[in-house]
Amino acid sequence: MASWTPQQAALQEILQTIHESTDTRNSAVQRTITHKLNNFTRAPDYVAYLAYILSSMPQEEDRIRTIAGYLLKNNARLILRASPEVLTFVKSAVLVAFNDPSIMIRNAAAQDIVAFLGILEPKNWPECLQQLVHLLDAPNADQQEAAFNVLEKACEDYPRKLDVEINGTWPLEYMIPKFIVLSEHPSSKMRAHAIACLSYFVPIGCQSLFVHIDTFIACLFKRASDEDSAVRRHVCQALVLLLASRPEKLMPEMANVAEYMLYSTKDKQENVALEACEFWLTFAEDPDLAPYLHPLLGKVAPVLLDCMAYSEDDLLWLQGDEEDAAVPDKETDIKPRHYGGKSHGFEREANGDDGGQKRVGAYGEELEEGDDDDDDYDLDDDEEFAEEMSTEWNLRKCAAAALDVLAVRFGADLLNVLLEPLKAKLWSDDWLQRESGILALGAMAEGCIDAIEPHLPTLVPYLINTLNDPKPLVRSITCWTLGRYASWCTQPISDDHKNTFFVPTLEGLLRMVLDNNKRVQEAGCSAFATLEEDAGPELAPYLEPVLRNLVFAFEKYQHKNMLILYDAVGTLADAVGSALQNPTFVEILMPPLLKRWSKLKDDDDDLIPLLECLASVTIAIGPAFLPYAGPIFDRCHTIVHTSLLQYQAYQQNPEMDEPDRSFLVVALDLLSGLTQGLGMALEPHIARSQPSLLQLITVCLKHPHAAVRQSGYALVGDTAMNCFPLLRPHVSAIMQELISQLDPEPKVEFISACNNAAWAVGEIALRYGRDDTEFQQWVHPLVSRLIPILLHPKAPRSLHENAAVSIGRIGLMHPGLVAPLLPEFAQAWCQALYEIRDNEEKDSAFRGLCTLVQTNPAGITKSLLWFCNAIVRWNQPSAELNSMFQTLLNGFKQHDAVGWAAQVATFPPVIQERLATRYGV
Repeated sequence: MASWTPQQAALQEILQTIHESTDTRNSAVQRTITHKLNNFTRAPDYVAYLAYILSSMPQEEDRIRTIAGYLLKNNARLILRASPEVLTFVKSAVLVAFNDPSIMIRNAAAQDIVAFLGILEPKNWPECLQQLVHLLDAPNADQQEAAFNVLEKACEDYPRKLDVEINGTWPLEYMIPKFIVLSEHPSSKMRAHAIACLSYFVPIGCQSLFVHIDTFIACLFKRASDEDSAVRRHVCQALVLLLASRPEKLMPEMANVAEYMLYSTKDKQENVALEACEFWLTFAEDPDLAPYLHPLLGKVAPVLLDCMAYSEDDLLWLQGDEEDAAVPDKETDIKPRHYGGKSHGFEREANGDDGGQKRVGAYGEELEEGDDDDDDYDLDDDEEFAEEMSTEWNLRKCAAAALDVLAVRFGADLLNVLLEPLKAKLWSDDWLQRESGILALGAMAEGCIDAIEPHLPTLVPYLINTLNDPKPLVRSITCWTLGRYASWCTQPISDDHKNTFFVPTLEGLLRMVLDNNKRVQEAGCSAFATLEEDAGPELAPYLEPVLRNLVFAFEKYQHKNMLILYDAVGTLADAVGSALQNPTFVEILMPPLLKRWSKLKDDDDDLIPLLECLASVTIAIGPAFLPYAGPIFDRCHTIVHTSLLQYQAYQQNPEMDEPDRSFLVVALDLLSGLTQGLGMALEPHIARSQPSLLQLITVCLKHPHAAVRQSGYALVGDTAMNCFPLLRPHVSAIMQELISQLDPEPKVEFISACNNAAWAVGEIALRYGRDDTEFQQWVHPLVSRLIPILLHPKAPRSLHENAAVSIGRIGLMHPGLVAPLLPEFAQAWCQALYEIRDNEEKDSAFRGLCTLVQTNPAGITKSLLWFCNAIVRWNQPSAELNSMFQTLLNGFKQHDAVGWAAQVATFPPVIQERLATRYGV
């Protein structure tokens, strides 16, 4: 086969571009360079030229050759479409460069080898793997170390690709014993690589490692007291991975392992201590290991508590003492926000006090949870915990996270162990100790609340008082911890509780919102938002001072905290609802929001959280928002229209940058808010919109991005509820998209869009009214999509619920068309909705089911237990629904008194008792 050789003209062009790329001062030049480099990727042998510059041009500066090496790594995937000649050349060239005299070239080649070995897979490049393993025995220590470095990265990035048979042999059967031997190498770097490589094969259940597992564990114990901290760190890492995937191997030695890990958690080298601390986090997260961890609590918890104080490095990095409220933020301080839109869901009744208990069926049996994909999306609790834990992961955060999980796992037992050491920290003279104690108190809030509650009358005033601490880092962590106990402070127990705990917490956090340190402002504002959520309508009497403080913050805050302030204002509106309609409050709140609104351009990222905030404010203020509605409606309409045009242009020319869909999503959500707040008062704005807003919504429902469809369907449902006459002329076009969105197995990212579509269907059906002839054409297509969703065992629970409600509502309006299908879905329908909290949607859905049962009584016979269970689970059905229940139950009993009595006798006692007490049957 002819070998690949470069064309001089092309080589010079690429070389010239790389030379020009070193001029980083001129951004215009840089843009041109980036464009040229992107164009080169279209050449089928671009990677070969880069490999040639890296390996075969010693006359060039090392820096130029190294840039070629990094470009080669970044474009490594192009090798998959290269010709055999290019492939052969590149593979041999990077191996040549790996032996170059220059360390820079060798390092660049090493990264290329890791990339190509992963993309091509070792089975398609066995000679590379062979050469790397062979170099572990090279006479030159640098070569050994370089080869092991590549192998370690490969083992970390793609262990499964290495655990394969190649030409009749399994390379790992040779490599793993080799690594075990090298764990005793005289060089500490080699020992560290050896332990690291071995550990990466633990999580994938690698048989070649597990046949040597005892030898591997023995080798870890041998290296446990290695003088080199990198080796000790990898030993701790390996023990963490073993605990996660093969705990039974460690349990016989757990006393020794625990002692070693406790000792290592106190290691002077923080990276060793961090790996060791991960061990306790992993241990705590596995409920099956709780019996082994419980006896160790007395030793482990105090060590974790000691790890939670800021280190000197942390303090240098944080520079936490200054009054910096007037210092503008650096753009790099502001993390990107991902806006996801809203999804329609229901609140469920908790079984007893514990919302996290198993779901229980009508007979008291435990029900299997479906794959509740959507329930995993709600990461708010984790995010709240992660807010304090922002910035990079370190020992303090790992220890706090471990304590959080231990608290959930062991509750009061953990508090008993920590009570004295925690008191010592909270009342210490050393501010660093006090601060770490307050962090621990917050970390334990969720799991230990019952045990801590008797101490809260002392602790909450202590925390409120600590908001006066001169150290900003103490004030900020105190805000966070008060936020973790906000639900206790806001309980409407008595006026005394309110005046002693709730009001002082409210006042204290509002003071922190206006602190002169930006970190304290951020923590105060976040904690205040938590307090708002927990207090809800209880905040209404304090709205004027709350609003005046928040509005003052608009003048004071820099860029980053302004985004959190929008969130706090939006959360306040959600919490107090229509109490915000008081003209005084509208006058306080709207001018600063409109001032911000007028300053921001349509493509300014800060517009997104402001639109999100306004969506909540609009719903709360309701009709009083009308004077402000015109410009806000027009701007949202413009953003939707522009975004759709930009996306259309991108689809026609994929080389363009994809437009940010967040503006579109959040504009749709604000339009939903306007619809809910103003209803038919929006008619003149919608009527004069060009192109028509409702036509634009129909286009949004076809958008390839799930979040856009999700918000589109939410707006359809809200428009149906609040200004149906405006929606009606467009329903035919919308229904076409809506029906196809109803999918029993949506892709994970489309679950919320599917939820909103299912909900919107029911709202539209109700608004059309009973037996409407226009809607009749859609009954069968809709129900034939909704029933499979309801019956699908793997559909997320929220989708079951929304589908059931809409089937009920369509049934209420078109019983003659839906009732014949009742036997197909009756049991699944009752199972989907019996745990939902009483509300109007559930009421209308159940009136629909009752109408279907009246129309086709035989349809419920096989599901009578579930129907009766669903009836008695209601707390306060409407008078109309209660009367329907009574009529149906009386009818069953009168139709066949003996049969009815016999069937009811088989029901669980609690259902029998409630049927008799409430309905006399």
